[in-house]
Amino acid sequence: MTDTPNSPDTAPDASAPEVADLPWSDVQAEHHKLLRLAPLKTDRATGGRPLRFVEYGYAERHSSDRSLLRMSISLPGQRVRKEQNHLDVWVDHDARRVRFEPASGLQVEPMNRGIGRFLAAQGITWAKRKWSSYTVDGMDLNNKDALNEDTRLRRDHFLRMHGFDVVYADAQHLKGSVKEGKVSDLLGDWNSEKLQFVEILEAAQMLQQAESNLAEQEVKLQKQEEKVSRYKREDTGLRFTITCLVAFSVFQAGLLIWIATHR
Repeated sequence: MTDTPNSPDTAPDASAPEVADLPWSDVQAEHHKLLRLAPLKTDRATGGRPLRFVEYGYAERHSSDRSLLRMSISLPGQRVRKEQNHLDVWVDHDARRVRFEPASGLQVEPMNRGIGRFLAAQGITWAKRKWSSYTVDGMDLNNKDALNEDTRLRRDHFLRMHGFDVVYADAQHLKGSVKEGKVSDLLGDWNSEKLQFVEILEAAQMLQQAESNLAEQEVKLQKQEEKVSRYKREDTGLRFTITCLVAFSVFQAGLLIWIATHR
């Protein structure tokens, strides 16, 4: 489970127990909350990061042998690929194990806005609430990520920030894996400076404030337009006066010339 936008980050651990066909394949998000992505400085790798609002959706299912938390992030006015912006947390009560999916890794869009850490934190907090004594499945990490040092370091930092133990079987850091551990050892934190929940009343106040600011700007714009119109009228009057003076001057000059030549 890593926070990368376009490439798979992890592959299933070959040593992990085989997973039977799982239920609830058609479960969709049933609860929705508004998230604010704070405006951040432009990043050289990911570009501009303006203020943005996205929707966090989730659903839970429970039975005697399994539990599921399914989470997703929706981007208004933008479609993402099927494998992006979703994370499942599966709990096997018989085996007392917890697993994060998709096994190919957590892929997010837009990247570098705190979405990956937020989803991971929500899943970890949910699992720790009731099943902190369970074991988290280990996984092998995708070798492709290790070909780019920056990508590998970002992936490993993401995992370690959430309490996962990343280890390597070789000095070249190509064969990486996440060791299995206890749910209680995981860390459900995210960068709240990048991403925050927005409550309904708070969102309404933001809209009200935005409308008030817009009204103030319209008043200021109207005053500026009135000033421009007044200046245009004054300019037109001055042009007319100058034209009259020029015409009068030409007439006087012509009259003087005529008088001088007809004496």
